[in-house]
Amino acid sequence: MNREKFAWVTSVVLVALLAFQLPGSLAHRDDDYQFVNTLMTIHRQVAEGYVEPVDEEKLRLGAINGMLSQLDPFTTYVPPADEEKFNRLLEGSYKGVGIQLEQNKETKEIEVITPIEGSPAHKAGVLPGDILLKVNGEDIRTAVIDDVMKKIAGPVGSEVRITVRHAGPGADKSGGEEVELTMTRQEIVMPTVKGYRRRGGSDQSWDYWVNADPKVAYVRVTQFTEETTGKLRPLLERLLAQGMKGLILDLRFNPGGRLDQAEQVVDLFINEGVIVVTRGRSRPEDVRRAKPEGTLPNFPMVVLVNEHSASAAEIVAGSLMDNRRALVVGARTYGKGSVQEVSHLDRGGELKMTVAYYYLPSGRLVHHKKDATDWGVVPQIQVAMDEEAQKWLYQNQEIEERFRRPTVKGATTEPAATQSSSTKPATQASTQPTTQRTDTQLEAALSTLIGHIVLQGEKKVAAGATATTAPASKPAQ
Repeated sequence: MNREKFAWVTSVVLVALLAFQLPGSLAHRDDDYQFVNTLMTIHRQVAEGYVEPVDEEKLRLGAINGMLSQLDPFTTYVPPADEEKFNRLLEGSYKGVGIQLEQNKETKEIEVITPIEGSPAHKAGVLPGDILLKVNGEDIRTAVIDDVMKKIAGPVGSEVRITVRHAGPGADKSGGEEVELTMTRQEIVMPTVKGYRRRGGSDQSWDYWVNADPKVAYVRVTQFTEETTGKLRPLLERLLAQGMKGLILDLRFNPGGRLDQAEQVVDLFINEGVIVVTRGRSRPEDVRRAKPEGTLPNFPMVVLVNEHSASAAEIVAGSLMDNRRALVVGARTYGKGSVQEVSHLDRGGELKMTVAYYYLPSGRLVHHKKDATDWGVVPQIQVAMDEEAQKWLYQNQEIEERFRRPTVKGATTEPAATQSSSTKPATQASTQPTTQRTDTQLEAALSTLIGHIVLQGEKKVAAGATATTAPASKPAQ
C-alpha cells in the first residue's frame, strides 16, 4: 500500500471513529459518516483529476460556504486569516494612527479628509486638507493610496513619521507650511456617539443642539460597540444639566452591533419592564428586563430610524416604542432580528451562526423572514425618503462629523468642508423656501418634539432627578 493510499484510509478510519463518539442516534452517526465520506471522495477526485490545477484550500472553503449558503445570510464561516479583521469589525476598532485619506483623481495627491477624534494623528496635529508628502522619509507623491495606507499601518506601539503640507491660501491649497509629524500607532476605537455638527473655529467639539427654545438636543449613535453606553450616559447627563427639554436619538444607518450595549442604552431610559426577549430552537427563552438603578429623568424623546437601521438599533427603537418611552419617526427598519453566536473552531477560524431571534416587548418578531409581509420596527410617524435623498443624507452626516480645516489667512473662499448643507429646524424651513435638500425625517421629529414639549408645559427636569414611573405623554397628533 503506497503512502498516499495509506493516509487516505487512515483519514476515513479516524473520521469513522470520531463519528461513533458523537452524540445522537446510530442513524444520525451513519448519515454523518456517509456525508463526510462523499465529501472527501469528491474533493480528492477533483483535486487529482480536474482538467486544470486547483487550489485545494479554495475547494474546502467553497464546500463550507456552499453548505452555509442554504441558511440565512448572517450565518457565515470566518477563515483563520480573517479572524482578526472580523473581530475588529465587531469591536468597532482597528490598529493605526486614525486618519481618513483620499486621492485626488486629477493631481494624484493624497489628501487628509479628517483625523479621527482622539487618535494619534489628531493629537500630532494632522489637519483636514493636509497633503501627504512623505512616510518615514520616503516620498509618496507618486504612490497609489493603497500603498500609502500600508506604509502608514504597522504594529501597535511602533512609531511612524508623516510629512504633510498644510493648506495655504487659495482654493488650490498650495503654498502651505510643510511639517514632519511623529505619532505612535495604537488601537483606534471609532467614536459611535456623535452630535448634530462640528463647531467651527478652533473648537472642533460637537454641537448637540438643534433648537434653542425649547432646548432640543440631537444625538446620533452610529453603531453599538463596547464603549457606546459609557459615552452616551455622561453626555445625556451633561445635556440635562444644560437645560435639555427633549432629545432626538438618531439611529438611521446604524447596522447594529452588541446586544448588551443595546440593552444598556434602553435601560438608561426606562426603569422597569421588558427590554427584549431572545428565543431559539435550541436556546431557552431569555427575557431581559430594565432595572430602576441609573435610569435617567423622564423627558420627551423621539427616535429616528430608516431602512438601514438594523439589529441592535431595531431593538433600541422598538423597545423604547413598546415601553411608551419614545416616539419613533422615519421609515420601517431593515428587519435583522436574529442573534448570532460566534464559535471558535479547533483548527482555526470561526463559525458565526444564527441561534435565536429577537422579540420586542410586544411580542413582535423583528426579523424579516422569507415571504414575510410584516417585519422590523414600523414608526408611529412614517416619513419616507427616496434613494437620492437617503444618499444625500448619508453623505451630509459624514461631512458634518469631519473636523474643519482652519480658515487660512488670505483665502478668498471658505474651505469646502466647512460649507455645511445641514438640516435647518422645521420651524424655519417651513417658512423659507430653499432649493437645497433638507432632512425631512429630522424636520418631522423636531416639529413633533417641539409640539410635545409645548403641550407638556415648562415642566422643569432637573439633572439627577428620579425618573417617574408614568409613561411619557403622547406627542401632539
